[in-house]
Amino acid sequence: MPPLDTRSAVRRVALGTVLVGTAAFVLVALARVPWHPVPGGLPDPVAASSVFTPEQIERGEHYATWARVWSWSRLAVSLAVAVWLGFGETGRRLAAGLRGWWWVRIVVAVLVLTLAGAVATLPFGIALRLHGLDEGLVTSSWGAWSADQVKGLLITVVATSIAVVALAACVRRLPRLWPAVAGMVAAALVVLGSFAYPLVVEPAFNRFASLPDGALRDDVLALADAEGVPVDDVLVADASRRTTTLNAYVSGLGHSRRVVLYDTLVADTPREETLSVVAHELAHAKYDDVLTGTLLGAAGALAGVGLLGLLLPGPRRQEGLPARGHEEAADLVAAVPRVLALVAIATVLAAPVENMVSRALETRADRTALEVTNAPQAFVDLQRRLALRSHADPTPPAWSQWWFGSHPTVLERIGLANRFVARPTD
Repeated sequence: MPPLDTRSAVRRVALGTVLVGTAAFVLVALARVPWHPVPGGLPDPVAASSVFTPEQIERGEHYATWARVWSWSRLAVSLAVAVWLGFGETGRRLAAGLRGWWWVRIVVAVLVLTLAGAVATLPFGIALRLHGLDEGLVTSSWGAWSADQVKGLLITVVATSIAVVALAACVRRLPRLWPAVAGMVAAALVVLGSFAYPLVVEPAFNRFASLPDGALRDDVLALADAEGVPVDDVLVADASRRTTTLNAYVSGLGHSRRVVLYDTLVADTPREETLSVVAHELAHAKYDDVLTGTLLGAAGALAGVGLLGLLLPGPRRQEGLPARGHEEAADLVAAVPRVLALVAIATVLAAPVENMVSRALETRADRTALEVTNAPQAFVDLQRRLALRSHADPTPPAWSQWWFGSHPTVLERIGLANRFVARPTD
């Protein structure tokens, strides 16, 4: 183990890194997150019975209840496996027993640990897919679904390996300063990931084509002009190969930024409702919400690496003495299960903050869409259609919505639209 003065130095640097990352997170959140997205405060949600029939409510509650059962079970098992491997001897012995260059051993350790979690949670993923099939929400074959699982696993392994190898390299080269340097590297990787995601990850799961010329495209470009958003193109994703649900999203930064509509949305939704979705997504682009999320993620990564510096032991390097390379590398590889376990725990614990920010951004985008389109009834019809197509629970448990809800509920969104009074048109 490192001498006490080195460990003390690491902890001082780690504590400083935590404080800097936390301060950066708070400053970005105060400057860029609309904590009061609606003037006068958020209206009360409407009653479910005013929007849906009893049969529709029952169907949504039934689907959401079992979806939560399988999703939460998968999350619980995933955390249990990560903790068992990360804090027990099994994971440490597994990682320490690997052979080869230190960075290769880290990649193999990440692969084995990720596979262990994937295998342990596979039954719950299958149950969730069967539930979606029973409800008519899933359209892909089992072969296509399996291919997506493999691609997702490989992307996770590659991204995680890059991050952990970078962390280990900082620990090896900078035994005293590694929390600060690794934290900055992690923040940079978050920013790089925001650029790369729409160019590398999204095409692995969907094919994209430009929205065809016509009235809808003209209306979309007119909306972009009204919101002051420069748009080179609007893309349509072939989501119907997997699902019957409706969706749209904005991703990327700078030249990689894109507004994407599901083909199910373009094909099956009245134009005014489609434009309401587009106006919402353009609002995200107008306010650079992806940049906001990226900056918050970078600050959170900086603080998170600082916390790792407080929780993990340093390398076996003695001041004034040559590094014992084999022992040092063995320590780094053996620490991989614990690093992944701590990251998994931190991800779950940070979810309420992340989703609170997301709900504020989504509410502002809803308000902007209502203002720009001047069509509150189309917005209400859209929200109802989205909920029915996805079998959404109109009244999810309050604690679940607080912890896991990335968007306002459908009843909250309709309540906001009902407050909006359409301006007279010429």
